[in-house]
Amino acid sequence: MAFKSDDDKKAYWRKNINLMVVLLVIWAVVSYGFGILLRPVLDAIPVGGVGLGFWFAQQGSIYVFLAIVFFYAKKMRDLDREYGVDDD
Repeated sequence: MAFKSDDDKKAYWRKNINLMVVLLVIWAVVSYGFGILLRPVLDAIPVGGVGLGFWFAQQGSIYVFLAIVFFYAKKMRDLDREYGVDDD
C-alpha cells in the first residue's frame, strides 16, 4: 500500500477523515437527536403502533448505523481505487 506522493497520502486521509466526521455526525443526530432530544415531537407520528421517536430510539438508530457501515465500506473501496491503494 504505497501512495504515489505525499500529496496523495494527505488528500486520501483528508477525504477519509471528512467522510468519517460526516457519518459520525449523521449517526449522532439520528441516535441522540431523534431518539432522545426530539422524541416527544416525533412520537406524534405513529409507526407500527408506537411513536416515531420511540422507533428511532429502539430500532431506527441501529438501522441507520448499519446503513452507515455499508456506505462507508463502499466509499472507502472507491477511495482506495481512486488513489491506487486497493488490494485488487
